[in-house]
Amino acid sequence: MQFVIMGFDGPNMLEKRMSVRPGHLANIARMKEKGQVIIAGGMLDEEGKLKGSVLVLKVENKAELDEYLANEPYYTEHVWQEVRIEPYNAVVVDNKSV
Repeated sequence: MQFVIMGFDGPNMLEKRMSVRPGHLANIARMKEKGQVIIAGGMLDEEGKLKGSVLVLKVENKAELDEYLANEPYYTEHVWQEVRIEPYNAVVVDNKSV
């Protein structure tokens, strides 16, 4: 299963986001090693500053997605004020079929 995760930072979270970012990147690296990251990146505001995250993950089931979130610093440290998760179906990434 694929899921798109959109995490929207709370107000004035840039400093906190940057302080927990190393843990976030380590978590993403673990998921990438397992072949579960389809796409990951930061959402930017009009001034080009980070305001949230978008991830598309490939997991076996919802429980595996919940396990990811339980270890995601942006989620556990409440950098993301709002999180939207939807089933997803990436077909083409970087001109390659998924």
